[in-house]
Amino acid sequence: MAKNVKKEELKLEERKYVAQLIRYVLIGGICVREALLNYPRATKDPSLVAAYHALIHYEADEDIRLRDALYKEEQDDYLEMLANILDNGEDLPDNVIKNYKKYYKSANIPNGNDTRGLVKSFLRFLNIS
Repeated sequence: MAKNVKKEELKLEERKYVAQLIRYVLIGGICVREALLNYPRATKDPSLVAAYHALIHYEADEDIRLRDALYKEEQDDYLEMLANILDNGEDLPDNVIKNYKKYYKSANIPNGNDTRGLVKSFLRFLNIS
């Protein structure tokens, strides 16, 4: 029972941390790359995996956001919504999670800073693991 409580506390902490990372990106405090480098390692939380992909898409659409103010506003609002949900410790809506799952089997979230983690990340990148 204590193990489950500890897992839930860690899950809540990670979600709040990711919400903070997203907000820092939105205000220009950090770039997306820095947020991804500081992302919780090897998370299996579907909400955090979806938020990871949302950040990747945010970065990929930078040129569109520069040209289209309405698109920028919608994308910023979307990320802020994700941050608010995660900050409350809640799961992201199923449609958000499913939307990213249909494009990616898994997120290439780093496994750790040690040699073993780097090898696991590299093998997953090669789609071997």
